Amino acid sequence: MKRLLFISLAILFLCAVMVNAAEMEKMKIAVASGDKTAQVSVSNEAAKCPYYLIFDSKGKLTEVIDNPYKNASGGAGPSAANFLAQKGVTIVVAESFGSKMINTLKDNGIAHFGFKGSVDDAVKRTLEGRQ
Repeated sequence: MKRLLFISLAILFLCAVMVNAAEMEKMKIAVASGDKTAQVSVSNEAAKCPYYLIFDSKGKLTEVIDNPYKNASGGAGPSAANFLAQKGVTIVVAESFGSKMINTLKDNGIAHFGFKGSVDDAVKRTLEGRQ
């Protein structure tokens, strides 16, 4: 009986590890930025930043996206959140977020992370928190 319980727990543990590994592979981090390089500071506005730098689950910069809503006069937060969802983003990092953007991110199953510092450090911290 104890052996069966041990084997069952071991199988559940392995399944959880495999699911977590699969989620990590799908991770796509968008960091709000004022420039196209990872050495700059994270933008203070998630919705109206000039660029989103996209990183994979290993912290590699894979894409730089111009934010089409950076000059929007209204509705920038929800529009930017939906735009990032269409790009397959799973986590958004910025210094600050508006409540409408947060709600739209949540509706799309996207996590958000407030961070003040360099883009490189934000990605490292995000990856550390997700492992």
